[in-house]
Amino acid sequence: MIKIPEKIMLANLPTRIEKLERLSQKLGGPNVYIKRDDQTGTEVSGNKIRKLEFSVREALDQGCDVLITCGGIQSNHCRATAAVASRIGIKSALLLKGNANIELDGNLFIDRLLGAEIHFITPEEYKNNRAEIMEKIKTELEQQGCKPYIIPEGASNGIGGFGYYNAMEEIISQEKEIGVHFDTIILAVGSGGTYSGLFLASKTLGYTGEIYGINVCDDAEHFKSEIYKISHESMQYLDIDLQFSKDEIHIIDGYVGKGYSLSRPEEIHFIHEFAKLEGIILDPVYTGKAMYGLVEEIKKGTFKNCKDILFIHTGGVFGLFPQKNLFTF
Repeated sequence: MIKIPEKIMLANLPTRIEKLERLSQKLGGPNVYIKRDDQTGTEVSGNKIRKLEFSVREALDQGCDVLITCGGIQSNHCRATAAVASRIGIKSALLLKGNANIELDGNLFIDRLLGAEIHFITPEEYKNNRAEIMEKIKTELEQQGCKPYIIPEGASNGIGGFGYYNAMEEIISQEKEIGVHFDTIILAVGSGGTYSGLFLASKTLGYTGEIYGINVCDDAEHFKSEIYKISHESMQYLDIDLQFSKDEIHIIDGYVGKGYSLSRPEEIHFIHEFAKLEGIILDPVYTGKAMYGLVEEIKKGTFKNCKDILFIHTGGVFGLFPQKNLFTF
């Protein structure tokens, strides 16, 4: 049996799997279920905490006392990192893409509340130099006597990927409990680590369902390359050489819309209608786009041969508040 790295226990696990009864009935197609990874916690809610359980364990094992990471100004990952740092009694430094003068709302407000040290940079600096800037912050902290640990965007690297390797083990166990095997697992893809963990686990554990990511930024080829890379980084921890091709990585392109964290009216309308239909809140950056994409693909007949589909709700509710003005009631 493959032994994955150790983790710290921070998330509320296992998360529930629920059937979306009314959505399934309305679509008249496959049964659609949802895995409530939005309920992994409150301050640490969403998919990021699963990855951080592994990343932060590695940081603590190395004797580190500051977590450095990066993301957009409303980054769920950065908020979760700040929350974890405060919970275990160490510091956090966040590199955020955006304007320091923006309204204090959503995840940014929580970051401040948690006492994170925040550095703002331009979108251009973030795209081209974020790794270099984080290294500079690390050096400055080391000069102050700290021992920092850098976590990449979304904790999407080899060690972080085990968060969703572990989640796949959880899903397989839950399938046995509820008597359902999912033909397809669907999730939003924003940095690749969540998909990578599920994908690697499906290969090593012999899972027969297909995994589809719906990208919320960049394009399918970009994420196939990222997922391929992250999966190979994870394999180094396992000391295995699993052979697979990028063609086995399934990304459904076409739902990025206006771009990352930018919402179209039809996406906002869908989030509102879904909330009224199922009593579940999606976020505008990740799950809103991905669930909208899934519903559109079901309508097109993409999954007509599927019986049971599992959608992973990766959280992000705090990101809804800065976009509240887009909603009309």
